[in-house]
Amino acid sequence: MKARDPMEDLTAVPDSGLGWLDASGDHADIVLSTRVRLARNLQGHAFGPRARINDREAVLDRVREAKTGVVPLDGCTVVNLQALDSRSRRILLERRLISRELLGDGSGPARGTALVLSGHQPLSVMVNEEDHLRLQSIVAGLRLQEAWSLVDRLDEDIGQQLPYAFHHEFGFLTSCPTNVGTGVRASVLMHLPGLVLTKEIGKVLQGLTQVGLTFRGLYGEGSEVVGNFFQVSNQTTLGKTEEDLVDHLDKMVRRVIQFESHARQVLLRDAPAVTEDKICRAYGLLRYARTLSFEELMNLLSGVRLGTSLKLLPGVRVYTLNKLMLFTQSAHLEQAAGRDLPPHEGDVHRAVYVRRVLAMEGDVDQDSFPGDATGEVA
Repeated sequence: MKARDPMEDLTAVPDSGLGWLDASGDHADIVLSTRVRLARNLQGHAFGPRARINDREAVLDRVREAKTGVVPLDGCTVVNLQALDSRSRRILLERRLISRELLGDGSGPARGTALVLSGHQPLSVMVNEEDHLRLQSIVAGLRLQEAWSLVDRLDEDIGQQLPYAFHHEFGFLTSCPTNVGTGVRASVLMHLPGLVLTKEIGKVLQGLTQVGLTFRGLYGEGSEVVGNFFQVSNQTTLGKTEEDLVDHLDKMVRRVIQFESHARQVLLRDAPAVTEDKICRAYGLLRYARTLSFEELMNLLSGVRLGTSLKLLPGVRVYTLNKLMLFTQSAHLEQAAGRDLPPHEGDVHRAVYVRRVLAMEGDVDQDSFPGDATGEVA
């Protein structure tokens, strides 16, 4: 039997993209993860819609040659997306290591598309997505400065090996005008149930747009917000330095965290019985449900996550909830089952997985709650 090329085999990097699950970093109960991404293109090759097969393959060849001189990519794996099976590509998407754009249309990824995975750091490079290179780092909690430092170092090292498309007046040139300049897109995935339940979320989101930020769903642009999870990111990339953009996002996110923390305390003060009931119902459904859609799971996880943060579910860890978010997505369920799962079977497997994981955490009984029979929280 012919051995598989490690550049085509995801099993060579089974743990890639899982670092953010550990719930480390600041405010991990509110901020799930931080991502910083840089868009870059190479001189001498058409990019964007004008790039043809020979351009994409030439860019990929140059990346393969240059990676040996890039220290942050030491021991990296280059995954050829076109040679990868569909389920493995979906796993990469669910781990937010690649985008829907990189997957292409129904015919699959285009020739020359690849993912470079660092062997030692939370770094990756999408090759031939909308731009030639998308450098990114994803870390747990609110760690914008750390994520930026990792990507900045990678950017400098690659820039010494490959000539970037750069204009003295406009900065780095990109396929989409909204990325021209720094090419940086920093984002923070936040859980904001307090603001949603107190009906303050609209005001906060409007305030973010007024200061140059935007919000999206779990998978970024074009995805819906489910389970009160919002991805907050910078909207402008031109006219400011990368450091200024990252600092600005960091300050604004910390303000949102303050608003969310206050809203959670308001819930405990003004509606303790309703809040505790919502959390208990969510936990009970997850603990005993026999079928769960992913959207239903996300909404229930939101309630349980709120309970964990408010110390109303002391037996459930944030790490466990992060793990449930990732491994209950369809491709991960199919990988565990070893076969394709129709939607109804996937819902059953999802519920089984959730019950098993929560059982390992230990049952949360009524005595573990700080409230008494009247619902008053101590």
